[in-house]
Amino acid sequence: MSYINELLFGLYPYFAFVVFLVGSWARYDREQYTWKAGSSQMLDKKGFRLASNLFHIGVIFIVLGHVVGLLTPHAVYEVFMTSATKQMLAMVAGGIAGVLALWGGILLLKRRLTNPRVRASSSKADILVLSMLVVQAGLGMLTLIPSMQHLDGSVMLELAAWAQGIVTFQGDAATHLAGVSIIYKIHIFLGLSLFVVFPFTRLVHVLSVPVKYFARSYQIVRQRG
Repeated sequence: MSYINELLFGLYPYFAFVVFLVGSWARYDREQYTWKAGSSQMLDKKGFRLASNLFHIGVIFIVLGHVVGLLTPHAVYEVFMTSATKQMLAMVAGGIAGVLALWGGILLLKRRLTNPRVRASSSKADILVLSMLVVQAGLGMLTLIPSMQHLDGSVMLELAAWAQGIVTFQGDAATHLAGVSIIYKIHIFLGLSLFVVFPFTRLVHVLSVPVKYFARSYQIVRQRG
């Protein structure tokens, strides 16, 4: 079991991140015309805006919460917040964001599977990645169950120690997950797997935030004779 734990949570994270970086770079370099969100809103707008807004708002807050919560060293916030307080804050805020993401994701997946026009324009990768995101949101909600059993924040510290150990290349990072609930482990494994499929799906549009849009140069359509 220790070997499997090391393989899944000590080595697999680096494999996932390498595939994410190299795959994304290769796709952008070789297939820029496929680098798009591939929105299906034009095919059928009914219920799309609500579902999309719920899903994206929830996912954005979840991602930001995970990055800040897992990668912020305990010493940074312990002067004004205990680990127990941080965990309660994470459970409440994460729970709300999780409900939004799960609700919106289910609506989007139902639409993609049952709407004939949307289904006809959907690839297997579209359905796969959306299904993975919905399952991941559901697993995130399920982690609230074991979280209620350790409100002192002790397991949260172990999860943070694992994440910080991975990004700082510590060889014993996987040991922090050895004793945590299987729900956390499945949630983490699926999250890492999303990085693996990322370069091969429409998820790549996440990297195309139009930060230069308002400062763009004028486009010359035609010149006066």
